[in-house]
Amino acid sequence: MKQCYFCTNNLKEIDYKDAETLGRFLDSYARIISHRKGGVCAGHGRKLSQAIKRARFLGLLPFVTR
Repeated sequence: MKQCYFCTNNLKEIDYKDAETLGRFLDSYARIISHRKGGVCAGHGRKLSQAIKRARFLGLLPFVTR
């Protein structure tokens, strides 16, 4: 079982403006990786998906690629 990325790095908030960190949790088609594969706990998974959706709306992350 993987450890949560945000818990191990002691990150309290997930910033939607940090596209580089959020991009780690997207696959090659720009879909959000499942929490089991991504290794994120449930609480941070919900915050992560909300941050990715906000970043997409502002144009920081793509909705789709290819």
